[in-house]
Amino acid sequence: MRKGTFMELCDLLSPALKHRNNKMRAALTVEKQVAIALWKLAMPDSYRSVGNQFGVGKSTVGAAVMQVAHAIRDLLISRVVTLGNVQVIVDGFAAMGFPNCGGAIDGTHIPILAPEHQAANYINRKGYFSIVLQALVDHKGCFTNINVGWPGKVHDARIFRNSGLFQKLQEGTLFPDQKITVGDVEMPICILGDPAYPLMPWIMKPYTGSLDSSQELFNYRLSKCRMVVECAFERLKARWRCLLTRLDLSETNIPTVITACCALHNIYESKGETFMVGWEVEANHLAAGYVQPDTRAVRRAQEGTVRIREPLKTSFMTGQATV
Repeated sequence: MRKGTFMELCDLLSPALKHRNNKMRAALTVEKQVAIALWKLAMPDSYRSVGNQFGVGKSTVGAAVMQVAHAIRDLLISRVVTLGNVQVIVDGFAAMGFPNCGGAIDGTHIPILAPEHQAANYINRKGYFSIVLQALVDHKGCFTNINVGWPGKVHDARIFRNSGLFQKLQEGTLFPDQKITVGDVEMPICILGDPAYPLMPWIMKPYTGSLDSSQELFNYRLSKCRMVVECAFERLKARWRCLLTRLDLSETNIPTVITACCALHNIYESKGETFMVGWEVEANHLAAGYVQPDTRAVRRAQEGTVRIREPLKTSFMTGQATV
């Protein structure tokens, strides 16, 4: 992180951190608290190791991490994890090949230690304990909506249906009422999901099973645009490697830390901060023990939705889609 970005972050967080200096074992500056927190979130180091790096005790490291994470959640999340200019996003996805698209959605599992209560609910299909991060991203891979905290055993579709994002999409309040005509039907701004999500007027998903050439083309277009959310998760975890190994935090603190990492991801991406290719290689090595579970496909489709996907598929074949 460049010094200018770091100091700007410290300034934004100082209202929540300044008055807490005297409550810690050592009176730390805002800058030192933020530096400690960033280091611990970015490196799979122990609290003792990070403490030695900064000349503080391991309990001070733990306190700094949570105070900074809470400050980011309380002061920054609504400012940096937000939809922004919808038309810019729609134009961005159109340039990539999918018309009238406002985002791509997916979920990723964050490994955790076994919770004290209802631990069985947190065991995912790969057999380890996890918490799910559901995220909607824009065409540049920045998070525009996140939902954190569901146990790893829960299916993506259930998490989605119980999220505020689903409610806003269902009510038509997330995006402007901007429709395009495809064939003889009107298509609202939609989001793109994988087969784990339901097919609805405002969420497009791939065809499954034996595919003809037009379905394969539709899937290719959708997959090409949906890749941005997978890339966002990869970059998130490559920068904030605490998310790759089991988070040794309480159940109440884990969602706060994951949320803070998502906000920091957006700040880094929007500022054009360095992302080194080697980080992904190192991240993949760390994540090898926690393979992402496969999610069962959902066959349900809301009535009338197929009437949108079918002409859209045809328009891709004939070259009539607005892209």
